[in-house]
Amino acid sequence: MGELKDRAKGLANEAAGNAKQAAGEASNDHSLKAEGKAQERKGEAQQLAGKIKGALGDSI
Repeated sequence: MGELKDRAKGLANEAAGNAKQAAGEASNDHSLKAEGKAQERKGEAQQLAGKIKGALGDSI
């Protein structure tokens, strides 16, 4: 079950990061854009962790 939780959190963080990047781009706020990029990367890492857990049968 941890697999699905990680993947869902990852998708949410990735989406939020993309939204922050778009807002930063629209408002010319480089800090917000960078924050969004970091959150997007965090989401990608969470999704990868979920995939690994799934492949290992949630044993990690």
